[in-house]
Amino acid sequence: MFWKKKSKKNKKSNDEKPYEIRAYSKDGGYIKSLERQGLTTSASYGGMGVRELQLRMELLVDQVLSSNRSVFEPAKMLAEFAKVEQDRFLNSVETISSKSVELAYNFCHFAPKSLSLIDEEHWDGWIVKLLEVYDDKGVNGAINTMKNVDEYVQSITQAPSSITLEEISRILESFVIGLNGRKLIIEQSETYYTDTETIRLPNISSQFNNKEDNFSLYKSMAVHQWAQAWFGTWRINIDALVKLYKDPDRALSLFHKLETIRLDACIERELPGIARAMKHLSKNDEQDLSKNWNRAIEKLREPKSTVQDSMFFLETVYKDKETPADKIYQGSLNPRETWKVIQQRIEKEKELLKDKLADILNELDTALFQQELHDEIFSINEIEDETMPDGFKIELQFDNKYIDLPEDIQQLLESILQDLGEIPDEYLEPAGHGKYDAETEPDEKAESNIEDNLEDVYLYDEWDHSRRKYRKEWCHLKEIDIKPIYDDFVPKTLQKHRSLVKHLHRTFEALREDDKRIKRQPFGDDIDIDAVIEAFSETHIGLEASENLFTKYRKIDRNIAVMFMIDMSGSTSGWINEMEREALVLLCESLEILGDRYAIYGFSGVTHERCELYKVKEFEEIYSEEVKARISGIQPQDYTRMGAAIRHLTKLLHQVEARTKLLITLSDGRPDDQDGYRGPYGIEDTRRALIESKFLGIHPFCITIDKEAMDYLQHMYGAVNFAVIDQVDKLPYKVSDIYRRITM
Repeated sequence: MFWKKKSKKNKKSNDEKPYEIRAYSKDGGYIKSLERQGLTTSASYGGMGVRELQLRMELLVDQVLSSNRSVFEPAKMLAEFAKVEQDRFLNSVETISSKSVELAYNFCHFAPKSLSLIDEEHWDGWIVKLLEVYDDKGVNGAINTMKNVDEYVQSITQAPSSITLEEISRILESFVIGLNGRKLIIEQSETYYTDTETIRLPNISSQFNNKEDNFSLYKSMAVHQWAQAWFGTWRINIDALVKLYKDPDRALSLFHKLETIRLDACIERELPGIARAMKHLSKNDEQDLSKNWNRAIEKLREPKSTVQDSMFFLETVYKDKETPADKIYQGSLNPRETWKVIQQRIEKEKELLKDKLADILNELDTALFQQELHDEIFSINEIEDETMPDGFKIELQFDNKYIDLPEDIQQLLESILQDLGEIPDEYLEPAGHGKYDAETEPDEKAESNIEDNLEDVYLYDEWDHSRRKYRKEWCHLKEIDIKPIYDDFVPKTLQKHRSLVKHLHRTFEALREDDKRIKRQPFGDDIDIDAVIEAFSETHIGLEASENLFTKYRKIDRNIAVMFMIDMSGSTSGWINEMEREALVLLCESLEILGDRYAIYGFSGVTHERCELYKVKEFEEIYSEEVKARISGIQPQDYTRMGAAIRHLTKLLHQVEARTKLLITLSDGRPDDQDGYRGPYGIEDTRRALIESKFLGIHPFCITIDKEAMDYLQHMYGAVNFAVIDQVDKLPYKVSDIYRRITM
């Protein structure tokens, strides 16, 4: 079908009457003729009228319409909704029709009521759910799901405080990465356990009546499973152990309880913060236990206890009827699957280490290699370190000399140590000497490939709002050093804005000296007028007046780290780039007065496979001539893919010890890239990255020169966390306002 617009003129005048819209079939046949007035009038919502909605749906499901099949009734129901909800519904019909026109037709009939039940936040998930059911059970299965929309609503609102794993998986992954040991992947599962490479967690956490506790429960589950790998639970074959008992399932349950006691004590020593949260979640679990259990608990809580102690006490408590309750966060053990994963990894890492040691020999002095040395060329030196589970860390030696290892080999050694508790001697024998040929020189191409492989590439997830899922490790991000330009840009900027610099210095000086006034104190520096008036009123009506009638001033404890994220996309060329660089010079000059730690990174890139961050100043660097030259070297690059940059800078900022952490973005426009990272997709991914940042205690702000920013920045950053400027001199003042707002 297609549309034609036809104008009619009154024969008695040249005035044009309201045009009519006619819908024609593909062969040109006339279907309907409707006055414009009938098409555009809706109830009282400013939306589309019944007939326009009917025609729009007919265009989408025309293939299955007949004399007995109409979408007039759905159009009548849909006309009662606002325009934005009508558009949402029609967009969904179009999405579904691309999969099945028959399904889309039934959606028109059965789904309008779902608009009043499912909010916008969960609507896309509802559509994805229907399409998944259609793929699995066909049209009839999807229709049944539409009819039972109440069940879907109940599943997403079973507790106002519930949290889904999908919402916080990226945050949890960042949290787990910050712990010691090998990198662990987080996946959703009906039962939660770890195989020492993957942490499996339930899809939803809703046991508590507030989001904080439900989020804390997710963290506790993840930490407990991480602790199994880090503190050596899997250094014994648990499956073989429990099969020695008459009831293996009971033995496994008791062993898990014993290990949970030991791991809780380890976590309490290493991570006291999360340990307090775990105690809070299980505060009602205390109970009277037998002497055997009390003796086991006392021993397992000792710092030097190991998994062998749990194995020993298993035989002691096996016959006891009373047992401790399971902790809410402990999950389950899957010994058969986990032992298989561990054994495969052990063999793989043994061979990999041998190959790595052979490569190290190739890089060492060939004369040493050709000498007839004893077999044990490499050796391990244990260095005392209380942060490690076994109380020591290791370093590799060659001929009794320390070797500075690349990070990948160091991680490999630590992974082997984590599994075995030691590095066996046979692991230190390099792969066969036949791999080495002293006379063979690698060609230039091989050298180039080695260099490429050694480049640090960070992988980050990206939020696909249409699928309501992360694209795992979708963005490839690299840190790049900006080429410094040693010119007179900085002196010229300071000379150009010399009067502004003086004002900024005074502003930031005052900020450094800022005091916070605390009201309603029993004694202090000044009278609290409001408190005095209130006390007088209370006395007047016969009540006892408060004695807290004073204010006092407290110096603000400045412990702030701020990360500046600078847009270096191609759209910043010209005066925008000039403004950014001048503003950075003024900011650096001002922040040096405060003494706060700050870092500056630029961002750009082309597609998800080439996201780039440009290091201008790291936290530990001083504001040196080289940093000034890097600011001068900031030049426009490619596109504005913000999500990956925010996630990487969030990770860097999260590693800094500071009470208050700021992530301030300076940009000229909305997220954009050539591979579809624009519009709602780019905005929603950026918003999700900012939410992840907030979960880690970071305050994100945006300062932009895009005058149309109100369309999207409020959605991404929140109503008060962005500002629009058009002059370089306003930027430092905006930063000082941000500082003042979060420290008061």
